[in-house]
Amino acid sequence: MERRRFLLTSLAGAVAAPFAAEAQQAGKVVRVGLLMPVSSADARTNVEAFRQGLREFGYIEGQNIAIERRYSDGRDERLPGLAADLVNMKIAVIVTWGTPAARAARGATKTIPIVTAAVSDPLTTGLIASLARPGGNLTGVTNGGAALSGKTLGLLKELAPGVKRVAVLWNPANPILPVAFRETQVAAEAMRIQVQSVGVSDPSELAAAFAAITGERAEAIVVLQDSMLLANRRRIVDSAASLRLPAMYERKVWVDAGGLMSYGVDFPSNFRRAATYVDKILKGARPGDLPVEDPTKFELVINLKTAKALGLTIPPSVLARADQVIE
Repeated sequence: MERRRFLLTSLAGAVAAPFAAEAQQAGKVVRVGLLMPVSSADARTNVEAFRQGLREFGYIEGQNIAIERRYSDGRDERLPGLAADLVNMKIAVIVTWGTPAARAARGATKTIPIVTAAVSDPLTTGLIASLARPGGNLTGVTNGGAALSGKTLGLLKELAPGVKRVAVLWNPANPILPVAFRETQVAAEAMRIQVQSVGVSDPSELAAAFAAITGERAEAIVVLQDSMLLANRRRIVDSAASLRLPAMYERKVWVDAGGLMSYGVDFPSNFRRAATYVDKILKGARPGDLPVEDPTKFELVINLKTAKALGLTIPPSVLARADQVIE
């Protein structure tokens, strides 16, 4: 009888654990931190998607949850300090965007759960032990990894089949971009395209970068995703337009700014999924036990106005696959 009572009590305790975690939160406001590598304006759509995801689980900002936001405005060197600030606030979960932010959060704490809404190749960068069981205090959703760079180049080739030399604009200071650049090189070799590496680690280097692109007579540009480059997108888009070069990007906001075409992860979808992880963790799950998942939604966006200005005709096969066409 004693053994049966012990087993029943243990089972009841195990089943009740998640509900106990919720009960502890009853009447309390849970604090969640957002560590963003961009400006508040550039993060607005993703933050709203995250808030919508939380609302689906009953978390209402200002009622039972508080979201502490920290933005680095495209300056990755600020991320460690911002992460430390969140840790000192003793928040329940930190949500990050991008590899530099995930690394900064991981460097600031080994105990507070971290959910990444988008991270490149977390195995390569040593952020997790495995996708199925990440271990430690970090989990979340990837951004499709460096392989996206090859797909971006392939779309550019479809758009401009005659292109033989492509300048790749990237930030060598971003820890994941050397991997993405190598993937682009591999894809370019298969397509018999020459790649010009144009590294930019500071906005002050952009003028020299475009001078080098002109000097090497590149016929097109691929811009790898990076928060510093994103913060300077208007300048980059305008420079590409002034050289009359087709350019490919990995986020829709570049096309909204006048860029020709983008292909990449639908980030709002990823942020809504990040809210699912946060809900599980707040109910008692350990981040190290929650599998890291790949994105399920990508988007191809084309700016027909820019194409016309460049004298390009978008092939019907590419237009048919577009999720959005800007006219």
